[in-house]
Amino acid sequence: MGFVVLMLLCALTGLVFGDSKPKTCSDIRQFYNSKGFNLNGVPQTEISGEHLRVCPQGYTCCTSGMEENLLNLSRREFETQVKESGRTLQVSLSGQFKSFDDYFLELLNRSEASLQTSFQTGFGPLFSQITKVFQDLYSDLRRYYRGSNLNLEEALNEFWARLLERLFKALNPQYSIGEEYLECVAKQSETLKPFGDTPRELKTKVTRTVIAARTFAQGLVISGDVVRKVSQVSLRTECVRAVMKLTYCPHCSGVTIAKPCSNYCKNVMKGCLANQADLDSEWRNLADAMLEVVDKLSRPYSVDSVVLSLPKRIAEAILYMQDNLNTFNNKVLQACGSPGQSSVTGDQIKRGRNTAEEVSSTPGAQLEKLLSDVSRMLRDMMQYWVHLPRNLCVDRESGPSDVDRCWNGMNVDRYLPEVMGDGLASQINNPEVEIDITKPDMTVRKQIMQLKIMINRLKYAANGNDVDFQDTSDDISGSGSGMCVDEQCSRFPRLNNAPNTEKPNVYAYQPGIKKVVNGRSSQNLPCVSLYLLSLVTVLLRR
Repeated sequence: MGFVVLMLLCALTGLVFGDSKPKTCSDIRQFYNSKGFNLNGVPQTEISGEHLRVCPQGYTCCTSGMEENLLNLSRREFETQVKESGRTLQVSLSGQFKSFDDYFLELLNRSEASLQTSFQTGFGPLFSQITKVFQDLYSDLRRYYRGSNLNLEEALNEFWARLLERLFKALNPQYSIGEEYLECVAKQSETLKPFGDTPRELKTKVTRTVIAARTFAQGLVISGDVVRKVSQVSLRTECVRAVMKLTYCPHCSGVTIAKPCSNYCKNVMKGCLANQADLDSEWRNLADAMLEVVDKLSRPYSVDSVVLSLPKRIAEAILYMQDNLNTFNNKVLQACGSPGQSSVTGDQIKRGRNTAEEVSSTPGAQLEKLLSDVSRMLRDMMQYWVHLPRNLCVDRESGPSDVDRCWNGMNVDRYLPEVMGDGLASQINNPEVEIDITKPDMTVRKQIMQLKIMINRLKYAANGNDVDFQDTSDDISGSGSGMCVDEQCSRFPRLNNAPNTEKPNVYAYQPGIKKVVNGRSSQNLPCVSLYLLSLVTVLLRR
């Protein structure tokens, strides 16, 4: 009996330990070294993994130090990926801004150059007496477009008032006209309309066009700035651990070939980027509002036709005054009295000629292409924040054919949990990333507020109205120009988002889904051996 039991013991011991030769760590050593780490202390063969804090605690080739290094590497690489993805969108937004900005400023330059050339030809000596008024007009338009706190309607009213003063004096050289008399003339202009309906018509078109252009350019700037700031949000510890488990724990567990399961990767990314996904609603609204302003830049009258037609329309207004000068003078003399005679009699100004080019009301080819390109970009970026988790998984996850042979966070097998929805509230039962849904990221919340403010500006602009917000914030806004690409420049109100201080409810795993470390079968052999040895000992004692 003792001989039989001894033979049974030998057989069982051979069965248990016959294939217990530790596996080599050559693959992880090569991989670890390729990441720039020193191989000192890296095991040659597998060791017990009770020391691991993130990866499954089966047999492993990773020491505590290696796990910590790979954890920090996970953070750096993931943060870089998020920033690079954001930078790609930033570059696109910045490129569209530069194209539009260059185009609009060039329109103003062309319009001003056309006015100078045509007026010198058509109005001769008169132009030299009123040229400063035109220079100031275009200067005001540029300043307003670049974000200056300038009332555009008042600037246009001031232009016509100053033009009237200069023309009235130039066209009436026989009188000695002082400031008080000119003030009386200005008061009569509202009823007498010396320039006809041109000031009213131009004011409507110019204000709507330039307001739309400025707000659209600001929208491109603010969009890029939001992307930059949100892409720089620091990762939380829970996210870093989840990304480490997704990315490098397969190497520590000796299954380097297996890629993460598709749904597993999506849950990790949705958990890590939950706050960013909350931008989705306002981000879509922003894109829609900008598309509406794009439409206003091309119709009912295009931005290029309005700006380039300024010389011709102003010339028409001056000629209207010259043609009706006697009637206007008589009514002014009745209302203001007769000014004194001038001691110096100048030559009578001859009627000018309108030599400015006729401009089509339809958008030019360059404007059409520009607006088409930016419209396409705005539509493409609408789902950026909710598509970001999926996009970051493209190069990580396994294919559809490997649904049963992918890394699920514990071993190579099918991933059972369902994919979470988008946004912070949807992560309450995310099985991969522990998230306190009652504590949103405040940087992201501030940028959501910025988007809402910009959407409001765009909606006003689409209706031809401007709205200005007084900035009282030091940490959110910049210089106030509204046109810089790397900094936020428009004026915005202070954001006052107090964090929720209630005790959070944290749900780490889905109910009914248990996480179990299912290591390789050899990882359980010591326990089986001890059990068999104990059994044999009992038999021997009998």
